[in-house]
Amino acid sequence: MDLLFTIILIIASLLMIMLVLLHKGRGGGLSDMFGGGVSSSLGGSSVAERNLDRLTVGIGVIWFACVIALGLLLAYQG
Repeated sequence: MDLLFTIILIIASLLMIMLVLLHKGRGGGLSDMFGGGVSSSLGGSSVAERNLDRLTVGIGVIWFACVIALGLLLAYQG
């Protein structure tokens, strides 16, 4: 069971890294240093951005659940 949660955690971690890097820079951070703040979006979020946000939150919840499950499994291993 530990191995299953560990594999899911590794996959979720890699997906989280990829999804966070796909997000558009909102300005005010490191993205401004490298030219991320040059483009301005006058409209709201596009459908693709909203779906990317939802996917990122979903993978984040899976990642968090795996961390909690692994912590509980290791704490109550007897």
